[in-house]
Amino acid sequence: MALKRAAFVCLSLVALTACGQTEPGKTSAAYARMLQALYRNTVPTVGPAALAKELSEPVKPQLLDVRSPAEFRVSHLRGARFVNYDSLANEQFAGLDRSRPVVVYCSVGYRSERLGERLQALGFRNVRNLYGGLFEWVNQNHPVYNAQGATLDVHPYSALWSPWLKNGRKVYE
Repeated sequence: MALKRAAFVCLSLVALTACGQTEPGKTSAAYARMLQALYRNTVPTVGPAALAKELSEPVKPQLLDVRSPAEFRVSHLRGARFVNYDSLANEQFAGLDRSRPVVVYCSVGYRSERLGERLQALGFRNVRNLYGGLFEWVNQNHPVYNAQGATLDVHPYSALWSPWLKNGRKVYE
């Protein structure tokens, strides 16, 4: 039901406004409005530029990608660990270092906010959600990877959500 609400919000905003980038490195106003409607603000966010800087440091945050297996196969952030959204409620995150920061992401940040809430409930204290998700990461020209290395391919989740992805090559696996 929540994903249906999210889809309705997205469709409404796409219908009402153009969702193009206004400035390089800046979130479009329409995308920001859509995210504001979707997010519960239960998990702090980190912007793509700030995360890119953190990922260049010697001690990097742990990255958790909570999309579908097909989405993850098409592309993901380098070093990200896959977490299947469909089994989120049962995941205990064994092997994840609770003393290190964690950044969660999905396509736009809705599913990853649910993951962040789950991690917080399990006692993780330094959890952040990638603002705008993988779409905003790619829209701001940050790299993504697959099993073969760097790629321009991005899974747009669905035709409904694909207008928010402005950069990259849309690939439905």
